[in-house]
Amino acid sequence: MSNMEWEMVELHRNSGNWATMVEEIARLEKRIFPKHESLATSFEAEVKRKNSGLLYTHVRGEVAGYVMYSWPSSLYASITKLAVREKYRRQGQGEALLKAAIDKCKTRNIHRISLHVDPSRTAAMNLYKKFGFQVDNLIESYYSLDRNAYRMYLDLNKDIQA
Repeated sequence: MSNMEWEMVELHRNSGNWATMVEEIARLEKRIFPKHESLATSFEAEVKRKNSGLLYTHVRGEVAGYVMYSWPSSLYASITKLAVREKYRRQGQGEALLKAAIDKCKTRNIHRISLHVDPSRTAAMNLYKKFGFQVDNLIESYYSLDRNAYRMYLDLNKDIQA
């Protein structure tokens, strides 16, 4: 699968395909993340929350990847989830999704974006670092007793290098 044609879409609550897309993305969420990390059971409620957004990519009608983000305050945003279906990885979709979420936050004059990532997820760590995210600190047992997370942040008053 090289250089497939894909498109990025912002999911809006009033979209005609809202329920179908939320269901498909929740299924993907369930496949990609361990049960204790998955938002699959509460996905629709998460996306419906005020001050949240969801962007996804699709290839020939199949959801290839998605990014969920929120802005709990006027100054701060959080990337809640970023995932790409395994067969579509290494094609630039994760990068495009992250950039689009950052751009959406910029339009809201957000000053800082944060996220959590498992330090062992090298590809994710490299992607975030490419965009200028920095490790804030290590949070022990964030995902489970034996899995930690880095809290990372990006200050938007600096230029993005990607």
